[in-house]
Amino acid sequence: MLTIVASSKNLQLVPLVPWGPSFRLGLKMRSFRVLSLIVMFVGASAFGQEQAATAQADGQQATATVYFYRYKQFVGGALEPSIYCDEAQLARMDNGRYFALKIDAGKHTFHSNDKQSGVELDVKPGQQYFVRMEIATGFAKGHGRLVLMSPEQGGYELKSNKLKPLDPGKVVDKARVSVEEAQLQPAPAPKPAAPTPKLQPVSQTVPGSNGEHAIQGSTVSDPTDGAGTASQSGDPTSLGEAARRAKQKKQQPPPQ
Repeated sequence: MLTIVASSKNLQLVPLVPWGPSFRLGLKMRSFRVLSLIVMFVGASAFGQEQAATAQADGQQATATVYFYRYKQFVGGALEPSIYCDEAQLARMDNGRYFALKIDAGKHTFHSNDKQSGVELDVKPGQQYFVRMEIATGFAKGHGRLVLMSPEQGGYELKSNKLKPLDPGKVVDKARVSVEEAQLQPAPAPKPAAPTPKLQPVSQTVPGSNGEHAIQGSTVSDPTDGAGTASQSGDPTSLGEAARRAKQKKQQPPPQ
């Protein structure tokens, strides 16, 4: 291997000795460049994967799931009313079927072919909602009506072995509608009951002509009245009896 060396007079070709100082320096420089490129490539790939995972998690948290289902019934079983979200058709609901809708958080309206009945829902991120379709019989044909169910009842009814996922051929909005098996969230735990407040005894004063007073359920006799009775249980019968005796005592004429 030859290298060109410039001098003040002319150019000279100087052989490059393998594993010499210049060769080793060039090899180190090339190795450093290759290593730098590898590190940059690995770092960019890891950053891209992290960004994709973050975007996917944010997308899942920003959406909610609305389950639509219909009982399997003989009456109106041949009807397939459509379900609409914000006036956009989602699917044609078959008898004894269900499907899930992935939807962005916010306010949305849902209805079937009976527009007199519908649901206005303020969807929260990460939550699950349940809407049941009911068939209302009419003069010419039946109509589908949507009813919003509680999470407890909707989750229970959706677990019925009589309900099956909707046929993919009935789906219109394939971007948002899913016909996979339902993945239900656990039911929310009931809130603990509030503690029962303890009753505190209340002092009551019952005026009496003989100086007797009922304090916290006990009758206390005044020693100056001469009755000489001991403390007794302050129930209503004892108080009435004490008052009657005091009244009789005052009505008696004084001794001569």
